[in-house]
Amino acid sequence: MSGAVAGLAQVDPSVIAQGVNLMWVALACFLIFFMHAGFAMLEAGQVRAKNVANQLTKNLLTWSVGVMAYFFGGFGVEAITGGLTGGGTYGLGDLTAVMTAADGAWVNSWLFGAVFAMTAATIVSGAVAGRVKLRAYVAYTVALSAVIYPVVVGFTWAGGFLSALGFHDFAGGMIVHGMGGIAGLTAAYVLGPRLDRYAPDGSTNVIPGHSITFAVLGTLVLAFGWFGFNVGTTATVFAVESGELVLGGFEVVGRVALATTVGMACGAIGAAIASLAVNGKVDTLYVANGLLAGLVGVTGIADAVTWWGAMAVGGLCGAQLPFVFEFVSDRLKIDDVCAVFPVHGSAGVLGVLALPFVGVAGFSVDLLVAQVVGVAVITGWTVAATGAVFGAFKLLGQARVTPEHEREGLDAAEHGVDTYPEFGKPMAVESGVTASGADSGASVRADGGEEAGSEIKMVTAVLRPEKLGDVKTALAKVGAPSLTVTNVSGRGSQPPKKGQWRGEEYVVDLHQKIKVECVVADIPADEVADAIREAASTGDPGDGKVFIMPVEQALQVRTGERGPEAV
Repeated sequence: MSGAVAGLAQVDPSVIAQGVNLMWVALACFLIFFMHAGFAMLEAGQVRAKNVANQLTKNLLTWSVGVMAYFFGGFGVEAITGGLTGGGTYGLGDLTAVMTAADGAWVNSWLFGAVFAMTAATIVSGAVAGRVKLRAYVAYTVALSAVIYPVVVGFTWAGGFLSALGFHDFAGGMIVHGMGGIAGLTAAYVLGPRLDRYAPDGSTNVIPGHSITFAVLGTLVLAFGWFGFNVGTTATVFAVESGELVLGGFEVVGRVALATTVGMACGAIGAAIASLAVNGKVDTLYVANGLLAGLVGVTGIADAVTWWGAMAVGGLCGAQLPFVFEFVSDRLKIDDVCAVFPVHGSAGVLGVLALPFVGVAGFSVDLLVAQVVGVAVITGWTVAATGAVFGAFKLLGQARVTPEHEREGLDAAEHGVDTYPEFGKPMAVESGVTASGADSGASVRADGGEEAGSEIKMVTAVLRPEKLGDVKTALAKVGAPSLTVTNVSGRGSQPPKKGQWRGEEYVVDLHQKIKVECVVADIPADEVADAIREAASTGDPGDGKVFIMPVEQALQVRTGERGPEAV
Protein backbone atom coordinates (compact mmCIF):
# COMPACT_ATOMS: atom_id res chain seq x y z
CA MET A 1 0.00 0.00 0.00
CA SER A 2 2.77 2.41 0.92
CA GLY A 3 4.45 1.70 -2.42
CA ALA A 4 1.26 2.53 -4.29
CA VAL A 5 0.88 5.78 -2.40
CA ALA A 6 4.49 6.64 -3.09
CA GLY A 7 4.00 5.85 -6.78
CA LEU A 8 0.94 8.05 -6.92
CA ALA A 9 2.83 10.88 -5.31
CA GLN A 10 5.37 10.73 -8.11
CA VAL A 11 2.71 11.23 -10.82
CA ASP A 12 2.80 14.66 -12.45
CA PRO A 13 -0.22 16.57 -11.04
CA SER A 14 -0.72 18.25 -14.39
CA VAL A 15 -1.37 14.86 -15.99
CA ILE A 16 -4.08 14.06 -13.46
CA ALA A 17 -5.62 17.51 -13.88
CA GLN A 18 -5.61 17.25 -17.66
CA GLY A 19 -7.12 13.75 -17.69
CA VAL A 20 -9.91 14.54 -15.24
CA ASN A 21 -10.71 17.86 -16.92
CA LEU A 22 -10.90 16.26 -20.36
CA MET A 23 -13.17 13.52 -19.07
CA TRP A 24 -15.43 16.08 -17.39
CA VAL A 25 -15.72 18.26 -20.50
CA ALA A 26 -16.40 15.21 -22.69
CA LEU A 27 -19.20 14.10 -20.35
CA ALA A 28 -20.70 17.61 -20.41
CA CYS A 29 -20.57 17.61 -24.23
CA PHE A 30 -22.42 14.30 -24.37
CA LEU A 31 -25.14 15.65 -22.08
CA ILE A 32 -25.48 18.81 -24.16
CA PHE A 33 -25.72 16.75 -27.35
CA PHE A 34 -28.54 14.76 -25.75
CA MET A 35 -30.45 18.02 -25.42
CA HIS A 36 -31.12 17.77 -29.16
CA ALA A 37 -33.42 14.84 -28.43
CA GLY A 38 -35.30 17.14 -26.09
CA PHE A 39 -35.50 19.93 -28.66
CA ALA A 40 -36.77 17.46 -31.27
CA MET A 41 -39.53 16.13 -29.01
CA LEU A 42 -40.48 19.57 -27.67
CA GLU A 43 -40.82 21.08 -31.14
CA ALA A 44 -42.49 18.03 -32.68
CA GLY A 45 -45.16 18.16 -29.99
CA GLN A 46 -45.93 21.82 -30.67
CA VAL A 47 -46.49 21.51 -34.43
CA ARG A 48 -49.33 19.94 -36.36
CA ALA A 49 -49.22 16.22 -37.05
CA LYS A 50 -48.69 16.93 -40.76
CA ASN A 51 -45.42 18.77 -40.01
CA VAL A 52 -43.79 16.46 -37.44
CA ALA A 53 -41.38 14.69 -39.81
CA ASN A 54 -40.29 18.05 -41.22
CA GLN A 55 -39.53 19.34 -37.74
CA LEU A 56 -37.56 16.21 -36.86
CA THR A 57 -35.63 16.42 -40.12
CA LYS A 58 -34.68 20.02 -39.39
CA ASN A 59 -33.37 18.99 -35.98
CA LEU A 60 -31.28 16.21 -37.50
CA LEU A 61 -29.85 18.49 -40.17
CA THR A 62 -29.22 21.32 -37.73
CA TRP A 63 -26.71 19.18 -35.91
CA SER A 64 -25.24 17.47 -38.96
CA VAL A 65 -24.86 20.48 -41.26
CA GLY A 66 -24.20 22.95 -38.48
CA VAL A 67 -21.38 21.05 -36.82
CA MET A 68 -19.55 20.78 -40.14
CA ALA A 69 -19.97 24.51 -40.79
CA TYR A 70 -18.64 25.22 -37.31
CA PHE A 71 -15.62 22.97 -37.91
CA PHE A 72 -14.63 24.50 -41.24
CA GLY A 73 -15.54 28.09 -40.44
CA GLY A 74 -17.19 29.00 -37.17
CA PHE A 75 -14.44 27.97 -34.79
CA GLY A 76 -11.90 30.08 -36.62
CA VAL A 77 -14.27 33.04 -36.98
CA GLU A 78 -14.57 33.14 -33.19
CA ALA A 79 -10.82 33.54 -32.76
CA ILE A 80 -10.52 36.14 -35.53
CA THR A 81 -13.44 38.20 -34.20
CA GLY A 82 -12.08 38.04 -30.65
CA GLY A 83 -8.64 39.18 -31.68
CA LEU A 84 -9.91 41.82 -34.08
CA THR A 85 -12.31 43.48 -31.62
CA GLY A 86 -10.40 42.86 -28.42
CA GLY A 87 -6.93 43.96 -29.41
CA GLY A 88 -5.45 40.45 -29.50
CA THR A 89 -3.65 38.54 -32.22
CA TYR A 90 -5.52 37.11 -35.17
CA GLY A 91 -4.95 35.89 -38.67
CA LEU A 92 -6.30 33.75 -41.48
CA GLY A 93 -4.46 30.81 -39.97
CA ASP A 94 -7.12 30.76 -37.27
CA LEU A 95 -9.58 29.40 -39.83
CA THR A 96 -7.60 26.17 -40.17
CA ALA A 97 -6.12 25.94 -36.68
CA VAL A 98 -8.73 23.42 -35.57
CA MET A 99 -7.51 20.96 -38.22
CA THR A 100 -4.06 20.72 -36.66
CA ALA A 101 -5.03 21.12 -33.01
CA ALA A 102 -3.79 18.78 -30.29
CA ASP A 103 -5.99 15.87 -29.31
CA GLY A 104 -7.11 17.45 -26.07
CA ALA A 105 -8.03 20.72 -27.75
CA TRP A 106 -10.55 18.93 -29.92
CA VAL A 107 -12.47 18.07 -26.76
CA ASN A 108 -12.16 21.01 -24.39
CA SER A 109 -12.10 23.66 -27.09
CA TRP A 110 -13.66 22.64 -30.41
CA LEU A 111 -16.26 20.05 -29.31
CA PHE A 112 -17.28 22.10 -26.30
CA GLY A 113 -17.81 25.10 -28.56
CA ALA A 114 -19.62 23.02 -31.17
CA VAL A 115 -22.34 21.68 -28.87
CA PHE A 116 -23.05 25.22 -27.67
CA ALA A 117 -23.21 26.51 -31.24
CA MET A 118 -25.63 23.77 -32.27
CA THR A 119 -27.88 24.59 -29.33
CA ALA A 120 -28.16 28.18 -30.56
CA ALA A 121 -28.87 26.96 -34.09
CA THR A 122 -31.61 24.49 -33.24
CA ILE A 123 -33.60 27.05 -31.23
CA VAL A 124 -34.51 28.85 -34.47
CA SER A 125 -36.26 25.85 -36.00
CA GLY A 126 -39.14 26.05 -33.53
CA ALA A 127 -40.00 29.64 -34.42
CA VAL A 128 -40.28 29.05 -38.18
CA ALA A 129 -42.07 25.70 -38.04
CA GLY A 130 -44.81 24.86 -40.51
CA ARG A 131 -43.92 27.16 -43.41
CA VAL A 132 -40.17 27.54 -44.01
CA LYS A 133 -38.53 25.79 -46.95
CA LEU A 134 -36.01 23.21 -45.88
CA ARG A 135 -33.33 24.63 -48.18
CA ALA A 136 -33.72 28.10 -46.66
CA TYR A 137 -33.54 26.75 -43.12
CA VAL A 138 -30.45 24.64 -43.83
CA ALA A 139 -28.74 27.57 -45.52
CA TYR A 140 -29.45 29.74 -42.49
CA THR A 141 -28.08 27.02 -40.20
CA VAL A 142 -24.83 27.16 -42.16
CA ALA A 143 -24.72 30.95 -41.84
CA LEU A 144 -25.48 30.87 -38.12
CA SER A 145 -22.96 28.12 -37.36
CA ALA A 146 -20.18 29.54 -39.51
CA VAL A 147 -20.60 33.29 -38.94
CA ILE A 148 -23.54 34.68 -36.94
CA TYR A 149 -23.06 32.80 -33.67
CA PRO A 150 -19.22 32.72 -33.87
CA VAL A 151 -19.15 36.52 -34.15
CA VAL A 152 -21.15 36.75 -30.91
CA VAL A 153 -18.71 34.38 -29.23
CA GLY A 154 -15.84 36.43 -30.62
CA PHE A 155 -17.25 39.57 -29.00
CA THR A 156 -17.48 37.78 -25.65
CA TRP A 157 -15.93 34.45 -24.67
CA ALA A 158 -13.14 34.66 -27.28
CA GLY A 159 -11.73 37.88 -25.79
CA GLY A 160 -13.53 40.52 -27.85
CA PHE A 161 -14.54 44.01 -26.81
CA LEU A 162 -17.58 42.95 -24.76
CA SER A 163 -15.32 40.72 -22.69
CA ALA A 164 -12.97 43.66 -22.09
CA LEU A 165 -15.96 45.78 -21.11
CA GLY A 166 -16.85 43.27 -18.40
CA PHE A 167 -19.92 41.61 -19.93
CA HIS A 168 -20.72 38.50 -17.89
CA ASP A 169 -22.43 35.44 -19.35
CA PHE A 170 -21.36 32.26 -17.60
CA ALA A 171 -22.86 29.52 -19.77
CA GLY A 172 -24.69 31.27 -22.61
CA GLY A 173 -27.91 32.69 -21.19
CA MET A 174 -27.61 35.54 -23.68
CA ILE A 175 -24.81 34.37 -25.99
CA VAL A 176 -26.53 31.07 -26.82
CA HIS A 177 -30.18 31.19 -25.76
CA GLY A 178 -30.90 34.90 -25.97
CA MET A 179 -29.22 35.05 -29.35
CA GLY A 180 -31.14 31.96 -30.58
CA GLY A 181 -34.47 33.31 -29.36
CA ILE A 182 -33.91 36.70 -30.99
CA ALA A 183 -32.83 35.01 -34.22
CA GLY A 184 -35.98 32.89 -34.18
CA LEU A 185 -38.20 35.92 -33.64
CA THR A 186 -36.51 37.77 -36.49
CA ALA A 187 -36.83 34.82 -38.85
CA ALA A 188 -40.51 34.36 -37.96
CA TYR A 189 -41.15 38.04 -38.64
CA VAL A 190 -39.48 37.93 -42.07
CA LEU A 191 -41.30 34.73 -43.08
CA GLY A 192 -44.70 35.93 -41.96
CA PRO A 193 -47.33 33.90 -40.09
CA ARG A 194 -48.68 30.50 -40.99
CA LEU A 195 -51.81 30.40 -43.13
CA ASP A 196 -54.97 31.03 -41.08
CA ARG A 197 -52.99 32.10 -37.99
CA TYR A 198 -54.69 35.49 -38.16
CA ALA A 199 -58.21 36.23 -39.36
CA PRO A 200 -58.89 39.02 -41.91
CA ASP A 201 -60.05 41.28 -39.06
CA GLY A 202 -56.67 40.84 -37.32
CA SER A 203 -57.89 38.53 -34.56
CA THR A 204 -55.72 35.56 -33.61
CA ASN A 205 -56.69 32.02 -34.57
CA VAL A 206 -55.30 29.29 -32.34
CA ILE A 207 -53.43 26.47 -34.10
CA PRO A 208 -52.76 23.81 -31.45
CA GLY A 209 -49.83 21.44 -31.70
CA HIS A 210 -50.52 17.75 -31.95
CA SER A 211 -48.99 16.35 -28.74
CA ILE A 212 -48.55 17.92 -25.33
CA THR A 213 -47.07 14.58 -24.29
CA PHE A 214 -44.14 15.01 -26.68
CA ALA A 215 -43.70 18.62 -25.58
CA VAL A 216 -43.49 17.78 -21.88
CA LEU A 217 -41.19 14.80 -22.38
CA GLY A 218 -38.95 16.96 -24.54
CA THR A 219 -38.90 19.57 -21.79
CA LEU A 220 -37.73 17.04 -19.21
CA VAL A 221 -35.02 15.70 -21.55
CA LEU A 222 -33.80 19.26 -22.07
CA ALA A 223 -33.76 19.90 -18.32
CA PHE A 224 -31.65 16.78 -17.80
CA GLY A 225 -29.15 17.81 -20.44
CA TRP A 226 -29.06 21.34 -19.04
CA PHE A 227 -26.98 20.16 -16.12
CA GLY A 228 -24.27 19.44 -18.68
CA PHE A 229 -24.85 22.88 -20.15
CA ASN A 230 -24.49 24.80 -16.89
CA VAL A 231 -22.58 22.58 -14.49
CA GLY A 232 -20.39 21.37 -17.35
CA THR A 233 -19.25 24.94 -18.00
CA THR A 234 -17.22 24.69 -14.79
CA ALA A 235 -14.86 23.01 -17.21
CA THR A 236 -11.75 22.66 -15.06
CA VAL A 237 -12.22 20.26 -12.19
CA PHE A 238 -8.58 20.55 -11.16
CA ALA A 239 -5.84 23.12 -11.61
CA VAL A 240 -2.17 22.94 -10.64
CA GLU A 241 -0.67 25.60 -8.38
CA SER A 242 2.87 25.40 -7.00
CA GLY A 243 3.04 21.78 -8.08
CA GLU A 244 -0.15 20.79 -6.22
CA LEU A 245 -3.64 19.92 -7.33
CA VAL A 246 -6.31 22.48 -6.42
CA LEU A 247 -9.91 22.92 -7.46
CA GLY A 248 -10.33 24.86 -10.70
CA GLY A 249 -13.77 25.82 -11.93
CA PHE A 250 -15.26 23.40 -9.41
CA GLU A 251 -14.90 26.06 -6.76
CA VAL A 252 -18.32 27.30 -7.87
CA VAL A 253 -19.85 24.00 -9.00
CA GLY A 254 -22.17 23.86 -6.01
CA ARG A 255 -23.53 27.33 -6.67
CA VAL A 256 -24.02 26.52 -10.36
CA ALA A 257 -25.82 23.26 -9.59
CA LEU A 258 -28.06 24.96 -7.02
CA ALA A 259 -28.92 27.88 -9.32
CA THR A 260 -29.72 25.51 -12.18
CA THR A 261 -32.01 23.37 -10.02
CA VAL A 262 -33.96 26.11 -8.26
CA GLY A 263 -34.05 28.22 -11.42
CA MET A 264 -35.96 25.58 -13.37
CA ALA A 265 -38.28 24.88 -10.43
CA CYS A 266 -39.16 28.53 -9.89
CA GLY A 267 -39.56 29.04 -13.64
CA ALA A 268 -42.28 26.37 -13.75
CA ILE A 269 -43.94 27.80 -10.63
CA GLY A 270 -43.82 31.35 -11.99
CA ALA A 271 -45.39 30.29 -15.27
CA ALA A 272 -48.10 28.32 -13.47
CA ILE A 273 -49.04 31.31 -11.31
CA ALA A 274 -49.03 33.71 -14.25
CA SER A 275 -51.10 31.33 -16.37
CA LEU A 276 -53.63 30.94 -13.56
CA ALA A 277 -53.86 34.71 -13.15
CA VAL A 278 -54.27 35.40 -16.87
CA ASN A 279 -56.37 32.44 -18.03
CA GLY A 280 -57.94 31.08 -14.88
CA LYS A 281 -56.23 27.72 -15.47
CA VAL A 282 -52.76 26.29 -15.05
CA ASP A 283 -51.71 25.71 -18.66
CA THR A 284 -49.54 22.61 -19.08
CA LEU A 285 -47.52 23.98 -21.94
CA TYR A 286 -46.84 27.23 -20.12
CA VAL A 287 -45.54 25.28 -17.13
CA ALA A 288 -43.21 23.30 -19.40
CA ASN A 289 -42.06 26.44 -21.19
CA GLY A 290 -41.66 28.22 -17.88
CA LEU A 291 -39.35 25.52 -16.57
CA LEU A 292 -37.11 26.09 -19.59
CA ALA A 293 -37.33 29.88 -19.29
CA GLY A 294 -36.18 29.61 -15.68
CA LEU A 295 -33.20 27.57 -16.82
CA VAL A 296 -32.37 30.11 -19.51
CA GLY A 297 -32.59 32.95 -17.00
CA VAL A 298 -30.02 31.49 -14.59
CA THR A 299 -27.71 30.08 -17.27
CA GLY A 300 -25.80 33.33 -17.77
CA ILE A 301 -25.38 34.08 -14.05
CA ALA A 302 -25.27 30.67 -12.33
CA ASP A 303 -21.68 31.07 -11.12
CA ALA A 304 -22.21 34.46 -9.48
CA VAL A 305 -25.83 34.61 -8.32
CA THR A 306 -27.14 34.36 -4.76
CA TRP A 307 -29.47 31.49 -3.91
CA TRP A 308 -32.42 33.84 -3.53
CA GLY A 309 -31.43 35.65 -6.70
CA ALA A 310 -31.56 32.38 -8.68
CA MET A 311 -35.06 31.76 -7.37
CA ALA A 312 -36.19 35.31 -8.15
CA VAL A 313 -34.76 35.28 -11.68
CA GLY A 314 -36.17 31.82 -12.42
CA GLY A 315 -39.62 32.85 -11.19
CA LEU A 316 -39.53 36.12 -13.12
CA CYS A 317 -38.52 34.41 -16.36
CA GLY A 318 -41.34 31.90 -15.97
CA ALA A 319 -43.92 34.54 -15.07
CA GLN A 320 -43.14 36.73 -18.08
CA LEU A 321 -44.04 33.97 -20.54
CA PRO A 322 -47.80 34.54 -20.99
CA PHE A 323 -47.39 38.27 -21.28
CA VAL A 324 -44.47 38.25 -23.71
CA PHE A 325 -45.99 35.50 -25.84
CA GLU A 326 -49.31 37.35 -26.04
CA PHE A 327 -47.53 40.59 -26.95
CA VAL A 328 -45.52 38.90 -29.71
CA SER A 329 -48.45 36.89 -31.04
CA ASP A 330 -51.40 39.25 -30.66
CA ARG A 331 -49.84 42.72 -30.79
CA LEU A 332 -46.83 42.29 -33.07
CA LYS A 333 -48.56 39.55 -35.11
CA ILE A 334 -45.37 37.47 -35.22
CA ASP A 335 -46.11 33.75 -35.45
CA ASP A 336 -43.50 32.23 -33.11
CA VAL A 337 -44.79 28.66 -33.23
CA CYS A 338 -42.83 27.16 -30.33
CA ALA A 339 -42.58 30.37 -28.27
CA VAL A 340 -38.80 30.48 -28.66
CA PHE A 341 -38.59 34.20 -27.96
CA PRO A 342 -40.31 34.23 -24.54
CA VAL A 343 -38.57 30.98 -23.58
CA HIS A 344 -35.06 31.75 -24.84
CA GLY A 345 -34.94 35.37 -25.99
CA SER A 346 -36.58 37.54 -23.35
CA ALA A 347 -35.62 35.10 -20.57
CA GLY A 348 -31.96 35.24 -21.65
CA VAL A 349 -32.05 39.03 -21.68
CA LEU A 350 -33.71 39.26 -18.25
CA GLY A 351 -31.23 36.83 -16.73
CA VAL A 352 -28.03 38.65 -17.64
CA LEU A 353 -29.53 42.07 -16.90
CA ALA A 354 -30.52 40.89 -13.42
CA LEU A 355 -26.98 39.94 -12.37
CA PRO A 356 -25.96 43.39 -11.01
CA PHE A 357 -28.96 43.22 -8.66
CA VAL A 358 -28.79 39.58 -7.51
CA GLY A 359 -25.08 38.75 -7.72
CA VAL A 360 -22.97 37.71 -4.74
CA ALA A 361 -20.72 40.74 -5.27
CA GLY A 362 -23.54 43.22 -4.75
CA PHE A 363 -24.81 45.95 -7.03
CA SER A 364 -22.41 47.38 -9.60
CA VAL A 365 -23.11 50.23 -12.02
CA ASP A 366 -20.17 49.20 -14.21
CA LEU A 367 -21.51 45.67 -14.47
CA LEU A 368 -25.00 46.94 -15.29
CA VAL A 369 -23.61 49.11 -18.09
CA ALA A 370 -21.60 46.19 -19.44
CA GLN A 371 -24.66 43.90 -19.38
CA VAL A 372 -26.89 46.45 -21.12
CA VAL A 373 -24.30 47.13 -23.81
CA GLY A 374 -23.73 43.41 -24.31
CA VAL A 375 -27.44 42.71 -24.74
CA ALA A 376 -27.80 45.62 -27.17
CA VAL A 377 -24.80 44.57 -29.31
CA ILE A 378 -25.79 40.90 -29.47
CA THR A 379 -29.41 41.81 -30.28
CA GLY A 380 -28.44 44.28 -32.99
CA TRP A 381 -26.01 41.91 -34.70
CA THR A 382 -28.39 38.94 -34.53
CA VAL A 383 -31.37 40.85 -35.91
CA ALA A 384 -29.33 42.37 -38.75
CA ALA A 385 -27.61 39.14 -39.78
CA THR A 386 -30.70 36.94 -39.51
CA GLY A 387 -32.86 39.48 -41.30
CA ALA A 388 -30.34 39.69 -44.11
CA VAL A 389 -30.21 35.92 -44.68
CA PHE A 390 -33.95 35.27 -44.57
CA GLY A 391 -34.66 38.55 -46.35
CA ALA A 392 -32.47 37.43 -49.26
CA PHE A 393 -34.30 34.11 -49.50
CA LYS A 394 -37.63 35.94 -49.37
CA LEU A 395 -36.63 38.24 -52.23
CA LEU A 396 -35.71 35.15 -54.26
CA GLY A 397 -39.04 33.51 -53.45
CA GLN A 398 -37.31 30.66 -51.65
CA ALA A 399 -38.06 31.45 -48.01
CA ARG A 400 -41.33 29.60 -47.49
CA VAL A 401 -43.29 26.81 -49.10
CA THR A 402 -46.26 27.41 -51.37
CA PRO A 403 -49.73 27.79 -49.82
CA GLU A 404 -50.69 24.45 -51.35
CA HIS A 405 -47.76 22.68 -49.74
CA GLU A 406 -48.37 24.41 -46.42
CA ARG A 407 -51.97 23.22 -46.35
CA GLU A 408 -50.97 19.74 -47.42
CA GLY A 409 -48.30 19.59 -44.72
CA LEU A 410 -44.53 19.76 -44.96
CA ASP A 411 -44.12 16.06 -44.21
CA ALA A 412 -45.64 15.17 -47.57
CA ALA A 413 -44.57 18.26 -49.52
CA GLU A 414 -40.93 18.41 -48.40
CA HIS A 415 -40.19 14.77 -47.56
CA GLY A 416 -42.86 12.57 -49.11
CA VAL A 417 -43.65 10.84 -45.84
CA ASP A 418 -46.54 10.55 -43.41
CA THR A 419 -45.49 10.57 -39.76
CA TYR A 420 -48.67 8.78 -38.69
CA PRO A 421 -49.62 6.48 -41.60
CA GLU A 422 -51.71 4.21 -39.39
CA PHE A 423 -54.43 5.68 -37.24
CA GLY A 424 -56.24 2.51 -36.18
CA LYS A 425 -55.33 -0.18 -33.70
CA PRO A 426 -54.07 -3.55 -34.95
CA MET A 427 -56.74 -6.10 -35.79
CA ALA A 428 -58.20 -7.00 -32.44
CA VAL A 429 -60.01 -10.35 -32.35
CA GLU A 430 -60.63 -12.69 -29.50
CA SER A 431 -58.72 -15.92 -29.14
CA GLY A 432 -60.08 -18.65 -31.39
CA VAL A 433 -61.82 -16.24 -33.79
CA THR A 434 -60.37 -15.71 -37.25
CA ALA A 435 -60.67 -12.58 -39.36
CA SER A 436 -63.78 -14.09 -40.88
CA GLY A 437 -65.42 -14.56 -37.52
CA ALA A 438 -65.50 -18.37 -37.71
CA ASP A 439 -63.91 -20.68 -35.20
CA SER A 440 -60.32 -21.68 -35.88
CA GLY A 441 -60.19 -24.36 -38.52
CA ALA A 442 -63.59 -23.56 -40.01
CA SER A 443 -64.00 -22.54 -43.62
CA VAL A 444 -63.66 -18.86 -44.38
CA ARG A 445 -66.97 -17.12 -44.87
CA ALA A 446 -67.03 -14.24 -47.35
CA ASP A 447 -68.93 -11.02 -46.77
CA GLY A 448 -71.21 -11.70 -49.69
CA GLY A 449 -71.86 -13.46 -52.95
CA GLU A 450 -73.01 -16.83 -51.65
CA GLU A 451 -76.65 -16.31 -52.52
CA ALA A 452 -77.62 -15.29 -56.02
CA GLY A 453 -79.70 -12.15 -56.07
CA SER A 454 -78.59 -11.01 -52.59
CA GLU A 455 -79.13 -7.32 -51.98
CA ILE A 456 -75.95 -5.23 -51.44
CA LYS A 457 -76.00 -2.75 -48.61
CA MET A 458 -73.54 -0.27 -47.11
CA VAL A 459 -73.36 -0.04 -43.34
CA THR A 460 -71.70 3.22 -42.29
CA ALA A 461 -70.91 4.15 -38.70
CA VAL A 462 -69.43 7.31 -37.19
CA LEU A 463 -67.91 6.36 -33.83
CA ARG A 464 -65.50 7.22 -31.07
CA PRO A 465 -61.91 6.46 -32.20
CA GLU A 466 -61.11 4.45 -29.08
CA LYS A 467 -63.88 1.95 -29.89
CA LEU A 468 -62.33 0.83 -33.19
CA GLY A 469 -60.72 -2.29 -31.74
CA ASP A 470 -63.99 -3.47 -30.19
CA VAL A 471 -65.89 -2.80 -33.41
CA LYS A 472 -63.41 -4.78 -35.51
CA THR A 473 -63.74 -7.73 -33.15
CA ALA A 474 -67.54 -7.57 -33.27
CA LEU A 475 -67.60 -7.41 -37.08
CA ALA A 476 -65.27 -10.39 -37.31
CA LYS A 477 -67.61 -12.40 -35.09
CA VAL A 478 -70.63 -11.76 -37.34
CA GLY A 479 -68.62 -12.63 -40.44
CA ALA A 480 -68.02 -9.16 -41.83
CA PRO A 481 -64.28 -8.59 -41.40
CA SER A 482 -63.84 -6.40 -44.50
CA LEU A 483 -64.13 -2.71 -43.69
CA THR A 484 -62.82 0.72 -44.53
CA VAL A 485 -61.86 3.12 -41.74
CA THR A 486 -61.38 6.89 -42.11
CA ASN A 487 -60.41 9.58 -39.64
CA VAL A 488 -63.13 12.24 -39.62
CA SER A 489 -64.42 15.06 -37.44
CA GLY A 490 -67.96 16.26 -36.96
CA ARG A 491 -70.67 17.29 -34.55
CA GLY A 492 -74.03 15.96 -33.48
CA SER A 493 -75.55 15.58 -30.04
CA GLN A 494 -72.17 15.71 -28.31
CA PRO A 495 -71.83 19.21 -26.80
CA PRO A 496 -68.89 21.43 -27.78
CA LYS A 497 -66.03 21.96 -25.35
CA LYS A 498 -63.39 24.60 -24.81
CA GLY A 499 -59.73 23.91 -25.44
CA GLN A 500 -56.62 25.86 -24.51
CA TRP A 501 -53.23 26.01 -26.20
CA ARG A 502 -50.54 28.02 -24.43
CA GLY A 503 -53.15 30.12 -22.69
CA GLU A 504 -55.25 30.86 -25.78
CA GLU A 505 -58.79 29.51 -25.58
CA TYR A 506 -60.72 28.05 -28.50
CA VAL A 507 -64.01 26.18 -29.00
CA VAL A 508 -63.94 22.57 -30.13
CA ASP A 509 -67.29 21.81 -31.79
CA LEU A 510 -65.95 19.32 -34.34
CA HIS A 511 -65.04 16.18 -32.45
CA GLN A 512 -62.56 13.59 -33.65
CA LYS A 513 -64.34 10.46 -34.89
CA ILE A 514 -63.76 7.46 -37.11
CA LYS A 515 -66.00 6.46 -39.98
CA VAL A 516 -66.35 2.70 -40.46
CA GLU A 517 -67.79 1.50 -43.76
CA CYS A 518 -68.77 -2.12 -44.36
CA VAL A 519 -70.42 -3.42 -47.56
CA VAL A 520 -72.34 -6.70 -47.19
CA ALA A 521 -74.52 -8.91 -49.37
CA ASP A 522 -75.41 -12.27 -47.81
CA ILE A 523 -74.94 -11.09 -44.23
CA PRO A 524 -77.97 -9.19 -42.90
CA ALA A 525 -77.15 -5.51 -42.68
CA ASP A 526 -79.19 -5.21 -39.48
CA GLU A 527 -77.01 -7.87 -37.88
CA VAL A 528 -73.87 -5.89 -38.80
CA ALA A 529 -75.39 -2.63 -37.55
CA ASP A 530 -76.39 -4.21 -34.23
CA ALA A 531 -72.89 -5.62 -33.77
CA ILE A 532 -71.38 -2.19 -34.31
CA ARG A 533 -73.83 -0.52 -31.92
CA GLU A 534 -73.21 -3.01 -29.12
CA ALA A 535 -69.42 -2.78 -29.48
CA ALA A 536 -69.28 1.01 -29.74
CA SER A 537 -71.73 2.01 -27.02
CA THR A 538 -70.56 3.79 -23.86
CA GLY A 539 -73.92 5.25 -22.89
CA ASP A 540 -72.73 8.85 -23.20
CA PRO A 541 -73.55 11.51 -25.81
CA GLY A 542 -71.14 11.29 -28.71
CA ASP A 543 -71.16 7.52 -29.15
CA GLY A 544 -72.06 8.08 -32.80
CA LYS A 545 -74.59 6.78 -35.31
CA VAL A 546 -74.98 3.85 -37.73
CA PHE A 547 -76.54 4.22 -41.18
CA ILE A 548 -77.71 1.51 -43.61
CA MET A 549 -77.89 2.42 -47.29
CA PRO A 550 -78.58 0.42 -50.46
CA VAL A 551 -75.76 -0.05 -52.95
CA GLU A 552 -76.88 0.00 -56.60
CA GLN A 553 -73.93 -1.92 -58.01
CA ALA A 554 -70.50 -3.33 -57.09
CA LEU A 555 -67.55 -4.08 -59.36
CA GLN A 556 -64.42 -5.97 -58.29
CA VAL A 557 -61.29 -4.44 -59.82
CA ARG A 558 -59.22 -7.62 -60.00
CA THR A 559 -61.76 -10.06 -61.52
CA GLY A 560 -64.35 -7.77 -63.09
CA GLU A 561 -67.19 -9.53 -61.24
CA ARG A 562 -70.29 -7.48 -60.60
CA GLY A 563 -73.09 -7.57 -58.09
CA PRO A 564 -73.01 -9.53 -54.83
CA GLU A 565 -70.18 -11.75 -56.11
CA ALA A 566 -67.95 -8.67 -56.22
CA VAL A 567 -68.49 -7.81 -52.55
